[in-house]
Amino acid sequence: MNSAGHPEATARRGLELTPFRGLRYDPDRVGSLAAVTSPPYDVVVRPDGLHQLQSNDPYNIVRLILPQARTPAERNEQAARTLRGWLSEGILTADAEPGLYVYEQQDGAGLLQRGIIGTLRLSEPSEGVVLPHEDVMPHVVADRAALMRATSANLEPLLLTYRGNGSQSVTTTAIERTAEQPPLLATTTEDGYRHRLWSITDPAEVARIQSDLTRYQALIADGHHRWATYRRLRTEHPSPSPWDHGLVLLVDTARYPLRVRAIHRLLHEVPVSRSLALLDGLFRVRRLDVPLAEALDTLADAACAGNAFLLAGDGAFHLVDRPDPDLLSRTIPADHPAAWRTLDATVLHATLLAHVWHIPEDDPARIAYIHDTAATVEKAERDGGTAVLMHPVREEVVRDLARQGVTMPRKSTSFGPKPASGLVLRALDV
Repeated sequence: MNSAGHPEATARRGLELTPFRGLRYDPDRVGSLAAVTSPPYDVVVRPDGLHQLQSNDPYNIVRLILPQARTPAERNEQAARTLRGWLSEGILTADAEPGLYVYEQQDGAGLLQRGIIGTLRLSEPSEGVVLPHEDVMPHVVADRAALMRATSANLEPLLLTYRGNGSQSVTTTAIERTAEQPPLLATTTEDGYRHRLWSITDPAEVARIQSDLTRYQALIADGHHRWATYRRLRTEHPSPSPWDHGLVLLVDTARYPLRVRAIHRLLHEVPVSRSLALLDGLFRVRRLDVPLAEALDTLADAACAGNAFLLAGDGAFHLVDRPDPDLLSRTIPADHPAAWRTLDATVLHATLLAHVWHIPEDDPARIAYIHDTAATVEKAERDGGTAVLMHPVREEVVRDLARQGVTMPRKSTSFGPKPASGLVLRALDV
């Protein structure tokens, strides 16, 4: 493949997807399927969202993906005990046959996304089969690895995209034909999304899909830390083993384009007044006494002309743009493509965080990464911190950099919709 997602003339191995026996909730043993689901672990806004999910149902998946205890070791052991208990009680049961799972998400505004869930052969970045586009934080990989070791399970599918040939591909045809059948499960979560799941178990159908997917490479849309975790854990187990594969959702964005949103930053215990004072003479700053939606529109306009951010937390919004060119030349590494050097996330991390505000990007005590815009602002106002709101980068920029082997600063993008956690899990010993 000489570009992300396109068939390649060489003999390089492409995507190798394998069926598995999914673990699923027994709908007769839980309050509702919607009540046991959760957003991915890194999207849950803690502690507010965590408490809400825990109270939704005693079997909510958040008790596995974000266990609560005094120490990390206790949290992981608690998750392992919980999983063992749910399996022995029949709360979670393994499907009788291995299969590939067709997964559909639909909102009330016309968005329809379909993809296929299976276990994907792990590969090195140098193989060019699975392309990362963001750096990872070592402490997050270590945390996810400890949890996966303890539970011996892939608790959430990663979101990967590939570029097929649209509605004519073998995999898309199989997905859409399967979606005409009655689903294994259907539920609507409180965010208004409808979720449906089917299983493809026919060996001939599975083989056709597997053959088709070997022509493509994938971009990690969501799950860089969990993919890095999969790769770390694979090195700890002699091959061949179940750890050679990891649970993923593959979406053909030629058929089902994803949305790309920004991930915002919350600077803990840094008042907006201090953040702004340090920008004096380095950026243009304008106060906006307008609602959030209008402030985001202003940010979008400014981002068309150059680097721009919104700061919030003191009851107003502050548009920060037009950085000093000399400041950028001193702080941004010159050994990267221009598309990388001009990213808002690059300027934020290399210039603002590292040189102006002196905040380590991987210190959870100093900075948080939050997907929900309003929640970021609300937490900043409540806690006396600074919300740094970002404008999303375009998907084609992400793919272009990934093809060049260039990773973006961590938490630069949020592709979606993301798969709901709790609809299908994978135990590595089943």
